[in-house]
Amino acid sequence: MNTLLVNVQGAVTPECSKTHIAYRFFLAKTGGRMKIDFSYSPKNLEDGAKAKMLIEQGLDRYVEDELREQAKSKWQSYLPLKNLITLSVDDPFGHRGAAHRHDPEQHLFISGLESSPGLSEGALQAGMWTVTLSLHAVVTDDCRYSLQIWHEEDHG
Repeated sequence: MNTLLVNVQGAVTPECSKTHIAYRFFLAKTGGRMKIDFSYSPKNLEDGAKAKMLIEQGLDRYVEDELREQAKSKWQSYLPLKNLITLSVDDPFGHRGAAHRHDPEQHLFISGLESSPGLSEGALQAGMWTVTLSLHAVVTDDCRYSLQIWHEEDHG
C-alpha cells in the first residue's frame, strides 16, 4: 500500500536565494520504502542581459579590485546561470542524507536495504520526518518546484 505523505508545489524568486523551505510530515509506520520525487523549472536563465548584470554584480562583490575588470571582460565564461535547489532528509533521530545535485528532476528513495546515493539506507522509523529544500541560487524571475513523497509499506 502506498501512502502519499507530501504533495506540494511552490514558486520562489531571487529574493529566496540562500534560504531553506522545510516540509515536515509524520510517518505512521516503521519500515517499508520512502519515495521522493522532486523537480524545479526553469533550470537556466535565458535572459542574456539579466545574466550579464547578475554576473557583473557577483564579480563586483567577490573579485579583488585589481582583477575585476579582467574578470568582467570574460563575463560570458560564467554562462549559463542556473537555478540550484537541493534537498536533504532528516528522520526522527537525525540526518538521513542529502541530494545536493544539479539535476532539476530527481527520483529518490530510502529503504532498509538500499537508498539513492547521498541518502542513508536503514529502516524507516515512525515519527516526524523533515525534507528541506535549500535554495542555493534562484536567478530567474520565477522558479516553480514540485515535491511528492510516498511511503510504500510493503517494501523491504
